[in-house]
Amino acid sequence: MQKTIIRNAHVISPGVDVENAVIVIEGRKIRYVGRKRVAAKAGDTVIDVGGQYVMPGFIDVHTHGALTYDFCDADPKAVFKLAEAKLAEGVTTVLPTTLTVSHAELVKAAKNAKAYAEAGMPYAKVPAIHLEGPFINVRCCGAQNPKYVRKPSIKEVKEIAKVYPVKLITYAVETEGGDKFAKECLRIGVVPSCGHTGAKFADLRRAYRNGLRHMTHFCNQMTPLHHREIGMVGAGFLVEDLNTEVICDKIHLCPDMLNLVFTRRSLAHVQMITDSLRCSHCKDGYAFEMGGLKVLLKNGEARLVEGGNLAGSTLWMGMGLKNVHDVTGIPLKDLVRTTAWNQAIELGWGRSLGKVEKGFTADLVVINPRSWKPSAVIVDGVQKI
Repeated sequence: MQKTIIRNAHVISPGVDVENAVIVIEGRKIRYVGRKRVAAKAGDTVIDVGGQYVMPGFIDVHTHGALTYDFCDADPKAVFKLAEAKLAEGVTTVLPTTLTVSHAELVKAAKNAKAYAEAGMPYAKVPAIHLEGPFINVRCCGAQNPKYVRKPSIKEVKEIAKVYPVKLITYAVETEGGDKFAKECLRIGVVPSCGHTGAKFADLRRAYRNGLRHMTHFCNQMTPLHHREIGMVGAGFLVEDLNTEVICDKIHLCPDMLNLVFTRRSLAHVQMITDSLRCSHCKDGYAFEMGGLKVLLKNGEARLVEGGNLAGSTLWMGMGLKNVHDVTGIPLKDLVRTTAWNQAIELGWGRSLGKVEKGFTADLVVINPRSWKPSAVIVDGVQKI
């Protein structure tokens, strides 16, 4: 069995901060993490990371595209390019995320994900997809196209899931049948999430009673906190076990709000996401369309040409982690759970993904502490970067 020894690692894992560590990988699994000397034998692969951070491979549950490609593009190459870009960012598991588009386009995206899986998933792993819409509130579309908004339909979700697994769906809980839709999703193994919503707190409570425990890109395109109606933002602070996605680029949420979220909410229920678009990995001035709407990348911000709404980000997960660490001062061993383990727990992978620990799958990212960019990425025990 192939054996890899990582030396001089600064291991950052949930609750763990160990310098000068050794990690031993056999096959797909981590077999040892600690400070004892481990001798290499003939045929072993030895990687000396020179004191850099070694973290669990990031899990991005909300990302649309990169390298000029979007997951909803008809071109099957889009999934490959998205997974390639994510791997370069240190993401080892990704849920490609759809837009609010036609049913035919959603089915095509699922088929493209299936083709990527059948090709052996050469870059980041794509075990399932995230449907962002089309069952959202037309008044809270943000950069989603209102033309394709429709009522929640578990039949439509099942049709897409027959093609390729759906693991997460963003919808507006206040829509007709929205509270019961949460229970229907959970029955078929899909995590329901409230987003692009004008819900009042009472609407959220009804969906919560039916099992909803997830919020899409917290604070963005949802009802704000008000002293007479706390809305979805208020719900995010009051209901502790809502798994809350956060875009940590300091644009979608200002530094003060990031500080508020990460210091006032339970870190066990916060999940960093990128919500990255096809303009990720592109230069300023790149113009494109998103669900038929024109978007321009300027000063690192992707905004609709008409109206100026933020459309998504160009964020890398590692930089998001750095941003929150800089803003809050929270130790990395505590913050790092928000980049992988929390996601893994909610999606049913918490016993195998999200930790640098014996028995866990060897999905690892080596982060340069100066640039906060990956210098190596290992997926299922195989070094891919």
